[in-house]
Amino acid sequence: MLRPKRGKDIAERLEEIKKNQVFEVLLKDKSVEEVFSGVKVVAGDVGEENLGLSPTDRKAVTGNVNVIFHSAATLDFGDTLKATVDINLLGTRRVVQLAKECSNLSALVHVSSAYVNSYRLEADEVIYPLKTNAEDIIALVNKLSPEELEEQTPSILGDHPNTYTITKHMAEHEVQKAEQLFPCTIVRPSMIVGAWKEPTPGWTISKNGPQGFLMGAAKGVIRRLPVGKELIYDYIPVDTVVNNLLTAGFYAGVMKPKTVTVFHSTSSTRNPFRWLSVEDKINDYLHTFPLMSAVWYPHLKLLPSIAWYKISTLFIHIFPAIILDTVTKLSGGRPILMKLHRNVNTSLARLEKFIFYRVEIYSNENDGFAGIFIALNLVLDHSHSLCIFFKDWLSGDDKTDFNLDISSLVWQEYFNDLTLGARVYLNKESVKNLSAAKTKDKILYGVHIIWQVGIFSLIWYLFACITGMTMSSSMFVLPVLFILYNLL
Repeated sequence: MLRPKRGKDIAERLEEIKKNQVFEVLLKDKSVEEVFSGVKVVAGDVGEENLGLSPTDRKAVTGNVNVIFHSAATLDFGDTLKATVDINLLGTRRVVQLAKECSNLSALVHVSSAYVNSYRLEADEVIYPLKTNAEDIIALVNKLSPEELEEQTPSILGDHPNTYTITKHMAEHEVQKAEQLFPCTIVRPSMIVGAWKEPTPGWTISKNGPQGFLMGAAKGVIRRLPVGKELIYDYIPVDTVVNNLLTAGFYAGVMKPKTVTVFHSTSSTRNPFRWLSVEDKINDYLHTFPLMSAVWYPHLKLLPSIAWYKISTLFIHIFPAIILDTVTKLSGGRPILMKLHRNVNTSLARLEKFIFYRVEIYSNENDGFAGIFIALNLVLDHSHSLCIFFKDWLSGDDKTDFNLDISSLVWQEYFNDLTLGARVYLNKESVKNLSAAKTKDKILYGVHIIWQVGIFSLIWYLFACITGMTMSSSMFVLPVLFILYNLL
């Protein structure tokens, strides 16, 4: 089911999907017609009544569909309560209703989030009770004006950090209500990142998470990132999540459990990631796969606090962006750097209270370790995580074809592939221009050094003028400036 988008109908959107590079491996051996021969598209929208399906399409779906994967949602942490209730909560209710009408449904697979329980210090693979009645929230959304709803949203959220997590939590309960009618399963991914293996290492179309920062860092625009380098961040490759969904759906369809099964699709208890493990390699990755479109010499530095980040970016991001945007505007171009940095800062502001929030999480797989929950990262307990639960259930070939075990993933190699993926799939630069990009990277390095020497010299000169000292007697300013710059 596709919804018309940006003035394009579903036929046009399907043609765009066919051209997506995710299919490039398949299309090496088969034609587009062969690959998509079994695909039937209907126009719909989870945000509309009856999913926006026409009577004809609804009849076709309910009479022929055996498995439903429900992944449509609004992921914007800053979205209004009205929008998230309509899409995440009521959208799921509408999908469940459609499932009830299907004459031969084998399974409903609901894509939830590892953060639906982000108000807790630990989370198991169970559906936790709601603290707020969904019907009450729906009534408030329909009753209050946008201004009144925005004012009351913080009190409505309670312990939930944002409208996304509370509505996704409620959506799980919508699925649970149907567990006696047909097999249901819920998969909770953590922060979904680029592909580990399939369709090709590093493949991604998402600008969320580390690939988005790598995208901006490769341009030379994003130069600082606030992280807890020794804390655990839960990232899960998209191809692993797809395998999780397919396997969970297969299990539900074959075993037909009488209660909804819940599976975390996460990495922290199987193969925990710490930024410390790639800190000294990030810039090597950026210069291994530089961009022709880079505007400055790339250099990404990890900072240990939000306050430090804000001070640093004032000098490293904001001031240079103002200068470059002004030059761009005067030369007739479109200034974009300040807009980009405002978007980055807005996103970080939404996550600020979570980024360095440390919690203790215990797992049956480990004796226990400290983890991190960062609005998009939560170390979770796996009481029967997929890779363990299906260890003896899947056949040998299925274990290979639908690999669920990420314990063999090497994060340093993965981030090397992700940097290349961000270059090819997000920055849209072919590997064919890599040699030319490396030449430009060397030129930008020279410009970067000249710029630094110029700025340091200017400050040194101004200091000497203001204090009345000679240039030679005020030379101590240079090492001081160097130390301060390195702190930034």
